[in-house]
Amino acid sequence: MRAPTGPPPYYRCHVFCCINQRPAGNSRGSCAEKGSVKLRAYMKARAKEMGLKDVRINAAGCLDRCEHGPSILIYPEGVWYTARTKADVDEILAIHVQGGGRVERLSMPAETALAKNK
Repeated sequence: MRAPTGPPPYYRCHVFCCINQRPAGNSRGSCAEKGSVKLRAYMKARAKEMGLKDVRINAAGCLDRCEHGPSILIYPEGVWYTARTKADVDEILAIHVQGGGRVERLSMPAETALAKNK
């Protein structure tokens, strides 16, 4: 089977940062109450500083994994991370987005995705 032809992707990578805000007291919490809005703003500025022009840092509504948040999802790989600090964001940008590796210590537990699909 031949690979589809067409223009190259506009962005090499999309990073989705959940900024969902659930009502106070929700048992699952929300990424916004865990600081995701500020972390996303930092990630966007930091990506620009690093010269990552082919990367898009997107704000996302609920990614349905807030209990592990702040949630970050990177495409096209479909890799999930939890980033709680600016240092976590720096590590994700440097190792995953820029270097193509994975940040195992920040990987979101897979069992939550599997449990939801049952």
